Amino acid sequence: MPSWPEITAKRTWNRISAVFRGRQTYILGMQFDPTKDSRVFSTTNRSAVLTVLPSIMLPMFLAVVDQTIVATALPVIGASTGNVQRVSWIVVGYLIASTIAAPVYGRLGDAFGRRRLMFVALAFFLVASVLCAVSPTIEWLTAARVLQGLGGGGLMTLSQALIGEAVPPRERGRYQGYLAAVAVCANTFGPVAGGYLTEHLGWPSIFLINVPIGIVALLLARSLPTKLPQGSDWRPDPIGLLLFIALVVTSLLALEQTQQFEVSALPVIGALFAAAALALVLLILQESRAPSPFIPLTLLRQSVIWRSDALVACHGAALVSLITFLPVYLEVVRGHSPGETGLLLIPITIGIGTGSLITGRLVTRTRLTNIFPAIGLPLVTAAVVFLGFRIDEITTTTLVALLIWIGLFMGTVMGVVQVVVQSASGLQRLGEAAASVQVSRSMGAAFGTAVIATVLFAALSFKHPETARVFADMMGHGAPAVSSPAQQVLLHAEISHAFRIVFWSIAGFTALGSLLAFSIPLRRI
Repeated sequence: MPSWPEITAKRTWNRISAVFRGRQTYILGMQFDPTKDSRVFSTTNRSAVLTVLPSIMLPMFLAVVDQTIVATALPVIGASTGNVQRVSWIVVGYLIASTIAAPVYGRLGDAFGRRRLMFVALAFFLVASVLCAVSPTIEWLTAARVLQGLGGGGLMTLSQALIGEAVPPRERGRYQGYLAAVAVCANTFGPVAGGYLTEHLGWPSIFLINVPIGIVALLLARSLPTKLPQGSDWRPDPIGLLLFIALVVTSLLALEQTQQFEVSALPVIGALFAAAALALVLLILQESRAPSPFIPLTLLRQSVIWRSDALVACHGAALVSLITFLPVYLEVVRGHSPGETGLLLIPITIGIGTGSLITGRLVTRTRLTNIFPAIGLPLVTAAVVFLGFRIDEITTTTLVALLIWIGLFMGTVMGVVQVVVQSASGLQRLGEAAASVQVSRSMGAAFGTAVIATVLFAALSFKHPETARVFADMMGHGAPAVSSPAQQVLLHAEISHAFRIVFWSIAGFTALGSLLAFSIPLRRI
């Protein structure tokens, strides 16, 4: 007759074995499902994930690095192509295209398999990189960046979806550390490599560097799982896609026109904003009745989802605007070379990666969520406001310390938003929720960059319209085209004042993000 401890041990072992055989059961009174719960994530599964991890991370690296590698090269590109006022479109075009591509790749990946779509995205990205390198004008370069964004948006979305496919929900927090490491490496590599390559090999090399890395990513992608979908109810929504494109394009064209700050342009600006408003209304109507809407309105109606997406949009607007326009200030006003500017951007990117890793561990340990950006973003706001007041007076050492501070607390946002949105959406709509975060971040970054560019040129043109032209010459030649030292001092003061307004406007984005972080209902997972 077996003893009671023997019976108990045998029953416990049988239940544990049932879990690893794929059956949902109970252990010590708690329900486990091996397809959903990370507490039964076996060593074999971890090994499988680590095997395909390089195939997932390298495409993500490419997608992230191309958002920042152009930052230190913008003044040189503007001078080379002869159109300084539209250099922000090099950044905006990529972000808009990746925004449009993200939900498309997410839906197509569900329907036709993510491995196949990864090859398509990589092909788009590589071809577009070559086209960027040979572009003779800013318009051609912007078009090539749009094509590159159509690939980059797929790389980011598919990489995140493949991680979600391979890792159970509660274990994803651990692998967010890997994602943060890739992001910080890409963000750090981008400005430094962009500055070095631009200074020594010319700006086309910042795009050609993608080719060998992309070929390696193509070779590694062959090891991705060939899991085919069982079936999908996805249907194309071309009307929704076209209306979304119309909304984005008309809005950005209106913002671009406001950079001229001319009264004669007001009718055109008004017409473009009216067209954007009409596109928005038609988009909402279309997505409300579409069987497979391009924009998941039912998901966005949840308070947790839309507030989190708005938070990440503010975060993207502030971060990308800062990384885009701070190099312009450092090179044009302070006279730093592209290589030196790239080195000065390293602190903020290291800070973001460190902040993301620390925040991810704190969320896993405490199960608290929005408290971290609610504390972090006000500290970022204070630092950026201080930067606006003292930008001409602070030393390089102080600037580096401020950028580390800003990056560290900027890192409190993205990981928290991903966890919150995925928890609120549920497993059935995990892909749509992840795509909404990606779209919101890209849209925020694109519109934020366009708004800050508008603020900069409007501030330069407000008192003396000639200042904007001279500023454009400074971006191209590195010295103001003025005749007397007194005029040079006045010009420097006007440009510095314009950049103060730029930094304060960026602080407005982070302040709004702080309010949204405080308002998110889901405070613990």
